[in-house]
Amino acid sequence: MKKISVYQVLIYVVLITMSALAVIPFLLMLSSSFCSEQVLISDGYNLIPREISFGAYEYLYRNGSTILRAYGTTIFVTLFGTLVGTTITMLLAYPLSIRGLPGRKVINFLVYFTMLFNGGLVPTYMLYSRYLGLKNQIWALIIPALLMRAYYVILSRSFFSTSIPQEILEAGRIDGAGEFKIFLSIVRPMSTPIIATIALMQGIAYWNDWTNGLYYITDKSLYSIQQLLNQMINDIKAVQSADFITVMAGNAMDVPTTAVRMAIAIVAVLPIMVTYPFFQKYFIKGLTLGAVKG
Repeated sequence: MKKISVYQVLIYVVLITMSALAVIPFLLMLSSSFCSEQVLISDGYNLIPREISFGAYEYLYRNGSTILRAYGTTIFVTLFGTLVGTTITMLLAYPLSIRGLPGRKVINFLVYFTMLFNGGLVPTYMLYSRYLGLKNQIWALIIPALLMRAYYVILSRSFFSTSIPQEILEAGRIDGAGEFKIFLSIVRPMSTPIIATIALMQGIAYWNDWTNGLYYITDKSLYSIQQLLNQMINDIKAVQSADFITVMAGNAMDVPTTAVRMAIAIVAVLPIMVTYPFFQKYFIKGLTLGAVKG
């Protein structure tokens, strides 16, 4: 029987503790979403609810058609944006990994520069809304994020530089293949970890993004799930306001405000939690290999 050292035991304890610290808040959130408002006020948050209530999810169900439409918008934006964004990232990162590329240092500097400085909120808003006409267009949820991913380019470039054998690339060039052919036939099949990593990071960013919707979308039919849920939280806060409660003569207190917030968070995070395990092994490998060198 293999002996386990004290060091290994300490590592296991630390990892189990960190895992519990990550899981317990989610379990509290899930449990609280099934609690009544009165129980949450009197007993606080518990892993096992003293009284089960579906009031929060009934509240979301009454807005079911709106939520489904927002889900459709978010799914389209996430899939399309991830596909295009990952493609653009790879097509920029691979040439930057070629040492003999003319102007390589200048392009690398421009990529780095965007990580340090940007045009500012007001000029960016004017560019997208006035000159590109993206106001109240679904593309406003996609295009701005496509142009602000320098970190992904650097990570991918490092992967291509350190993990793709140069001898294989040289053999392709000797056989007469162009760089685009080499990228499609040689580099892409060998780059599954970094492609999956960048796709996952892009997808999470698009799924969780609500600022672009806040800036450029006022048409409720184009709301993403994050923007819609944020709006629902604001509506709940309005219900809690003193003026509204006075007008409604106490009926506003029936809304399960805290539980709804928890249910909203569950609705927003669940698809990502279901998807992540399928990309986990590529995500870890891609980050490890891509971060070897700058």
